[in-house]
Amino acid sequence: MSKTLKDIQEKLDSQQAAVFTADEFKSKLRRGEDVTLDDVDVVTCGTSGVMSGTTALLHIPVAQPGEFSKAKEVYINGIPAYPGPCPNELLGSVDVMVYGTNHSTTIEDYGGGFLFKDLVEGREVEVKVIDVDDNTFTTKVTIDDMPTARMIGTRNAFKNYNSFTNPSPKAQKSIFNASPMEGPYNSYSFSGCGEINPLENDPQQNVIKEGTKVLLNGASGVVIDNGTRSTPEKPNLLLTADMKQMNNYYLGGFRTGLGPEVFDSVAIPIPVLNEDILNNLKVMNKDISLPVCDIHGRHLPIDTVDYTVWENVDYRPTTDPDSCFGCIPCLPEIYCPTKAYKKDKTVDPELCFGCGYCATVCPRGVPSIDMGRIEIEADGKTRKIPVTCRQSDKQRALKISMELKNRLLDGTFRLE
Repeated sequence: MSKTLKDIQEKLDSQQAAVFTADEFKSKLRRGEDVTLDDVDVVTCGTSGVMSGTTALLHIPVAQPGEFSKAKEVYINGIPAYPGPCPNELLGSVDVMVYGTNHSTTIEDYGGGFLFKDLVEGREVEVKVIDVDDNTFTTKVTIDDMPTARMIGTRNAFKNYNSFTNPSPKAQKSIFNASPMEGPYNSYSFSGCGEINPLENDPQQNVIKEGTKVLLNGASGVVIDNGTRSTPEKPNLLLTADMKQMNNYYLGGFRTGLGPEVFDSVAIPIPVLNEDILNNLKVMNKDISLPVCDIHGRHLPIDTVDYTVWENVDYRPTTDPDSCFGCIPCLPEIYCPTKAYKKDKTVDPELCFGCGYCATVCPRGVPSIDMGRIEIEADGKTRKIPVTCRQSDKQRALKISMELKNRLLDGTFRLE
């Protein structure tokens, strides 16, 4: 028995389709339910995390036509943007590419991810253009002033990730931790949403391929192809969507030990067309390996754990402001990657990423969160290492998966 995409879309149109989020589907399996091809038509999978290969293509009005000959350098809130490839002679506007990993020259701890969030929120940003004659033009714009604002993820939604610890007593700077990672063997950072991650549920890409419709940060988008550095064993995706349609909750900046990065959220529907696709959807956290690597070498596995690191843990911290001793400086406030930790010792739920780093660095336990621990064999010893930083957000992944499910059911998102 098999189904076609048209069959499933017709069931969606007639409100007869059985649609589940990946989390709901896995819950059925955990309860021991025998899920057959007749029981499910679509499973919506999601992930949210730091995705360095995120770029914005922006068309920005700067001045009246003829006021400058051609843009040579462009800065948005101090972040370098790259003009071109389309010539912009005498147009008064310019096409630019902005990388999510670029850092501002004027705003501390501010990078492309924070800029993208500000744009999607509708905030005004400052644009500075230096033309080929070394004249400077400055203006302020919002995303509504831009005829084009498109996000292109050059390598998003990885299937496979490595995770990291530091065997050395000397702290190591890395993009894979919110600050230089301490050691030896007392810190652990990981990425990926495990059993709800899209490519974990379609590992041979029977469904997720060129032209597949997705939600990228809440906007309807599409898979262009596999992304850069993608391999059949370790695939990732090249995605695009209109930034003007995005929800600012799903994206933003994330400060790391090597400066600001960018995070995104992605949801992808898996139409259950045949038994092979259904069987792939039965993958569980315990089935997905997670290599633990030396933060110095990045690709040198020490041992391997699995994605049960997401089980029986908290997704968000709680705070107890009364236990604060007023430390100066306040370490959670300094190190919170998304700037969610506030001066009043509370956490902004719209900004919080659930990385847990506030609890890791606070000496008084004002913010607290149970992130669990891993156990590995290293240097001839059994090492029990606490999870100290998560660079993926399971809560956002669950939310965007549910949003996609609801949009399939109400007809605002179509499979074809």
